Amino acid sequence: MKPLNYVRARSVEEAAAAHAGRPDAKYLGGGTNLVDLMKLGVERPEVLIDITRLPLAQVEELPDGTLRIGATVRNTDLAVHPLVRERYPVLSQAVLSGASGQLRNVATTAGNLLQRTRCAYFQDLGKPCNKRVPGSGCGALDGVNRDHAVLGHSPHCVATHPSDLAVALAALDAVVEMAGPGGGRTVELTEFHRLPEDTPDQETVLRPGELITSVLLPALPDGTVSRYRKARDRASFAFALASVAAAVKVERGVVRHIGVAFGGVAHRPWRARRTEAALLGGPATDEAVARAVDEELAAAVPLRDNAYKVTLARDLAREVLGSLIARS
Repeated sequence: MKPLNYVRARSVEEAAAAHAGRPDAKYLGGGTNLVDLMKLGVERPEVLIDITRLPLAQVEELPDGTLRIGATVRNTDLAVHPLVRERYPVLSQAVLSGASGQLRNVATTAGNLLQRTRCAYFQDLGKPCNKRVPGSGCGALDGVNRDHAVLGHSPHCVATHPSDLAVALAALDAVVEMAGPGGGRTVELTEFHRLPEDTPDQETVLRPGELITSVLLPALPDGTVSRYRKARDRASFAFALASVAAAVKVERGVVRHIGVAFGGVAHRPWRARRTEAALLGGPATDEAVARAVDEELAAAVPLRDNAYKVTLARDLAREVLGSLIARS
C-alpha cells in the first residue's frame, strides 16, 4: 500500500490550489478508472483531490438553448435526463452502451473524457509503453494490435481512446469548459484530446492544475435526428472495436446539417470532417453516403492485425447515416 494524502475540495479554486500543477496530484471524481490504474501501479499519485462535493453535478439549459453538463454529473443521470433523451438521443445511447449499470452510477462526465487507454501494454508495468514511460517504446506496434488504432496513430503510440460518451460529444460540436490557476477557458471537444505524434503521454490540452468544470452542448437545428452504434466483441461491458455517432438533418432531399464521429479507431474521438464536407449541401442518397465514408477512411493505416476495423467502421457509418437520412 502506497501512502497518499487526501484533500476534499470545497470549491474549484481550492481544488486548483491543492493541485498546484503537481504531477503527483490527481483529481478524484468517480474513480472508476483512476483507482483501477492505482491498483495496477500505473498511477501512483501522492495527493488525491476529491472534487465530488463541488457544485458541478447539474444539467442546465442556458437561455440560448445550450445544455451545460456539469463535470461531476453521473453517467446514469446524464443518460436518463429528459432534455438529453429528447434532444440528443445519440448521447444517451452512447452513455448506455458503456460499462455496466453499477459503473455508470458512479462514473462522471469529466472522468469519462479523461479515462485512459485500455491498451494492455499501457496497463502492464512489464511491457514497454511510451504513454506510461516516455521513450520506452510502443509494445503494441509490433505486438498484439488487433484492438488498436487505424487513424491518427504514430510510431510512438497506436492506442485508442476508450470513451463512448466522447464520441457522441464530438459529433455534437461540444465544448469543454475548464478552470485552473490561470482562470477559466474553453476548448472544442474535438481539440481537447491530442493525437499521439511523438508525445503520447500528453493526452489532453489540460494545463497543469486545470480541471474540467462542464461540457456545453449547442442546440441542434430543428429536425435533426441522431444515433450511436457500437461494435464490440460481446454484447455488453466491452469497449468499442469501432463505433459511430452521427447527427443529421435532411431537408427536401438535401443534407443541411451533419456531424459524424468514429470511436475505437484512433487516439481520440475521430471527427469525420471529410465525410461531413462531402455530404453537406448535397443529395441525401445511399451512393453519396458510401462515397463520403470511403473518402474519410481512405486515410486509414491499419496495423498487422486490425485491417478489419476499416471495413467495420465503414459498414457502421453507412448503416447509421443511411438510417438517419431515411428518418429525417
